[in-house]
Amino acid sequence: MGMIADYVIVGAGSAGCALAYRLVKAGKRVDLIEFGGSDIGPFIQMPAALSYPMNMRRYDWGFSTEPEPNLADRRLVTPRGKVIGGSSSINGMVYVRGHACDYDHWEESGAQGWGYASVLPYFKRMETSHGAVSDYRGTEGPLHVTRGMRKNPLFNAFIRAGREAGYGMTEDYNGARQEGFGAMEATIWEGRRWSAANAYLRPAQQTGLLRLRKGLAHRVVFEDGRAVGVEVYNTRGVSVLRAGVEVILSASSINTPKLLMLSGIGPEDHLRAHGIEPLVDRPGVGANLQDHLEIYMQYTATQPVTLYKHWNLWGKGSIGAQWMATGTGLGASNQFESCGFIRSSAGVPYPDIQYHFLPLAVRYDGKAAAEGHGFQVHVGPMRSKSRGSVRLKSADPREAPEIRFNYMSHPDDWAEFRACVRLTREIFAQPAFTEYKGWEIQPGEGIETDAQIDAFIREHAESAFHPCGTARMGAASDPMAVVDPELRVIGVEGLRVADSSIFPRITNGNLNAPSIMTGEKAADHILGQGMLAPLNLGPDRSGDWEHSQRSA
Repeated sequence: MGMIADYVIVGAGSAGCALAYRLVKAGKRVDLIEFGGSDIGPFIQMPAALSYPMNMRRYDWGFSTEPEPNLADRRLVTPRGKVIGGSSSINGMVYVRGHACDYDHWEESGAQGWGYASVLPYFKRMETSHGAVSDYRGTEGPLHVTRGMRKNPLFNAFIRAGREAGYGMTEDYNGARQEGFGAMEATIWEGRRWSAANAYLRPAQQTGLLRLRKGLAHRVVFEDGRAVGVEVYNTRGVSVLRAGVEVILSASSINTPKLLMLSGIGPEDHLRAHGIEPLVDRPGVGANLQDHLEIYMQYTATQPVTLYKHWNLWGKGSIGAQWMATGTGLGASNQFESCGFIRSSAGVPYPDIQYHFLPLAVRYDGKAAAEGHGFQVHVGPMRSKSRGSVRLKSADPREAPEIRFNYMSHPDDWAEFRACVRLTREIFAQPAFTEYKGWEIQPGEGIETDAQIDAFIREHAESAFHPCGTARMGAASDPMAVVDPELRVIGVEGLRVADSSIFPRITNGNLNAPSIMTGEKAADHILGQGMLAPLNLGPDRSGDWEHSQRSA
């Protein structure tokens, strides 16, 4: 390999690994910069250990928000992967493409060529689906997608309860029909977390065209308005990794806008306030920050069928030992094996509430479980109208940025969250849970009025860890767009962004799949060899959505 790579990519995460793989497969030389270390080890590779890596500074950047005024001034954690594989190495492994209407909205917002018909071929190219077979699903991609065994009776009880409450079923929420209750999919393969590192990075390294360069990216280096490399700090000091063709930022929706601003691209007044000479005044950099909030609705269990019986040192050790020896057992599942997507009210055209069911009552960070057997569902609205920002705290690249989501700053957020609570209670009141459900742990059976539910949300809502939107894609003439539909940073040459920063609006569900798709599609834009042909397979939607909140 020569001294200068064709492409320098910042961030070996979900999009960065996929992008690097496609570029080297096309014969290009790539330098991939990653500050984090190895992803080898059971904390990351064992699916059931998911609560550990996102709470370990070894693997997580350790970001948190500024005090959120609508959430009792709480600072919410904002985990982002600081490790090979990025956030795909520390996430919950849940695989959700999003709804077709999400991508059609992107295109309507100015992201020409990113409608559902255009992105579907890339979702197909990237995956090997082991649970669903249809024209919507891929069979030969690097990313293996599987379904859990649902051996615990509570998983199927949740799906039955949805049907009993009058909702439809979905055989494949990543296929024709998202709306309804059914099996959840995961990036797990042969008992291991199938991260972007396992799916894409390791095969890319085998080509000999990829160099993984450890270091902290400080800024993009420009010459005459063109990106020519990246300034990187590592144990040998500060150096510049030059790019023969282009630089691509895939550093996350938190670190990508930070890097753009450190490089002189962003709101002019903000850059000058930190002593940074503006190269391009781009007010959209760091704006449009979005996320999914959720609450955990928890119930005691009247039968000892939950995972609580394993919630002790001996139980966890036994699960770990079995997984280490055979790659099987409870350790081989993320325990999110059933789910639901519903609409909050009649007149909502497609689902705006998501459910992750878990046969244990526990915090996401694994630090507290219910005192005894219990179960829970994570529930929250999908399309909050609140918007936040990422801003620099200083011009020091080592300092974390200032993160403000402005959670719950739009009045519709409160109405949607109240609907989440009330609709969920109705689902758990169905006959499917009669033999399992005890009393409501939280919010609690005394929490009934709007004011009481709002108070609970204010104190207990947590991030679902889906930040996006801080380098929004749009028409080059849009003053708030940061990248054009080819993912080129507007106002400079030789620089693109390929990660969840580019999302004009957050998608329905978890963001790992859309982020990987972004890396896949970005590669074809960069290579300039033509895009995959659109697939005009529309979504199967509820026929009476204008008049009915649910439809079987």
